[in-house]
Amino acid sequence: MCGINGSFAYRADAPPVDRAELLRVRDAMTARGPDAAGLWFSDDGRVGFGHRRLAIIDLSEGGAQPMLDPDTGNWICFNGEIYNHQELRTRLNRDGIVTRTQSDTEVLLKLYAQRGDGMFGDLRGMYAFAIWDARRREMLLARDPFGIKPLYVADDGATMRFASQVKPLLQAPVDRRPEPAGHAGFLMWGSVPEPYTLYRGIRSLPPGHWQRFADGRAGTPVRFASIVDALGRLPSAAGSKTDDALDQIAAAVKDSVAAHMVADVPVGVFLSAGLDSTMLAACAASAGELRTLTLGFNEYADGPYDEAGLADEVAGLLHAKHALHRISARDFEADRDKLIDAMDQPSIDGINVWFVSKAAAAQGLKVAISGLGGDELFGSYPSFHQVPRLVKLMRRAPVGERAGILLRHLAQPFAAHLPSPKYAGLAEYGRSLSGAYLLRRALHMPWELGRLMEPAMAREGLDELATMNRLDASIDGLDSDRLAVSALEMQWYMRNQLLRDADWAGMAHSLEIRVPLVDMQLLRDFVELPDLDAASEKRTIVRRVAPELPEGVLNRPKTGFSVPIHQWLNPGAASGVMRHRDWARQLYRHFAAA
Repeated sequence: MCGINGSFAYRADAPPVDRAELLRVRDAMTARGPDAAGLWFSDDGRVGFGHRRLAIIDLSEGGAQPMLDPDTGNWICFNGEIYNHQELRTRLNRDGIVTRTQSDTEVLLKLYAQRGDGMFGDLRGMYAFAIWDARRREMLLARDPFGIKPLYVADDGATMRFASQVKPLLQAPVDRRPEPAGHAGFLMWGSVPEPYTLYRGIRSLPPGHWQRFADGRAGTPVRFASIVDALGRLPSAAGSKTDDALDQIAAAVKDSVAAHMVADVPVGVFLSAGLDSTMLAACAASAGELRTLTLGFNEYADGPYDEAGLADEVAGLLHAKHALHRISARDFEADRDKLIDAMDQPSIDGINVWFVSKAAAAQGLKVAISGLGGDELFGSYPSFHQVPRLVKLMRRAPVGERAGILLRHLAQPFAAHLPSPKYAGLAEYGRSLSGAYLLRRALHMPWELGRLMEPAMAREGLDELATMNRLDASIDGLDSDRLAVSALEMQWYMRNQLLRDADWAGMAHSLEIRVPLVDMQLLRDFVELPDLDAASEKRTIVRRVAPELPEGVLNRPKTGFSVPIHQWLNPGAASGVMRHRDWARQLYRHFAAA
């Protein structure tokens, strides 16, 4: 895991790459890679790579970056992990290709030399990388299918710059004018939706895409993997076939955990009282000494949201070396400025990841397994039954979409007296899965944004976002409500908030967070189980994957991972939703003023 950056002056009249600029951007990411730093420039000065290293696989100098392939003259800088690098190396060697290190980075270089942009179907991992193709004089950027690892690009039409984070790119002469879609998107969702950032000149490379830049030309991103396509190809197993399907899912989960344990340093597990993390801990226990870590909050001690007791029971059952780390409002206040400064883009979440990552780093860990992605994969969010149920209800209502818009306009003056502003939009949005999902997940509805930011900027941002069109595209071709909600959660909430929070909060403490339940091979091996409803699907799967888990874990009601941010910031606020809105507005004021 690392921080990467680079520049390519691809148009003839562009000035050469600025060495001091490249160093500034690189070293603004020191926390991502405190173990080593590397720099490379092409002989003509038109290409440069920077790298900060967090050494996890092949700890020797053989894994240092930027890395050269001496057989081709190609260079790479890479952030992430390729979990099947050993199998790929064996195959390359069998094909007569010589490798000199045990690094997954070298495997990427050799695989590119062998297969070019056809390499991506072979990769299992989380990654963002750039390869300079010396013969073709082209740069290839690529990002993993789920977007676990970030990659931001600033292209002014003459020079392309990239980095693992947005803020470091501000050390370069990029267009810093506010991006209306990024600002409006944050206030709507509580995170900035891809591909936007808060700045016009910086956007993310889409997940599952590669993009080439050549002398005088910037190519368009090309898709090589799609979550929607993978979900659309899932087989469905009902009745007598359900048992076999559960065995297949259990084997796929165990295989993914085993793959994600590959490292040359100890790997810990974030352990809560929830099903996902306990299942992963049970799978990881077979890999050797198990180290687990639980985050607790003083405000929840001995209450229904306190996960410490049950997590300790599970750790004991699995013979883990376990640590409990409790925090309080005082800890949050002490870390608040550092936490916000570490946020690469504003997010209403991530506080828990910040503190558990800080605790893991204090324990000497450089890698930790997280259960992130389990709710999206196993259908266990409330949205999986709430969203389809709302659609069925509203489609029976004698109100069409146009009438719904009129009703919303009529209701707006009274919105302050409604339990939530969203009630005003029920008839307008509730008749489709996309609209119902917006109602379920949005922090602020579109019509509210003109009061929270400059109205003209809000209108421009909403036009660019085209939210309903993008939500519809996120589920195009999926006939199953269950799979459609999975697609929405994976591509919106998980991608734009959970995965991004895991990246910035983990890397702020030089900790790599791995997510075995966010894995394309696991998704391809999954099976839709129409006989199981959202309330029972996950428990049934977890029982098959880890039957040794105690019934207290398997039968515990789902509470969701809660952080007492509302008590820390505004004890008198009326509801959890409103408290999140207050936090979002505080963050927005901070980032907008920066």
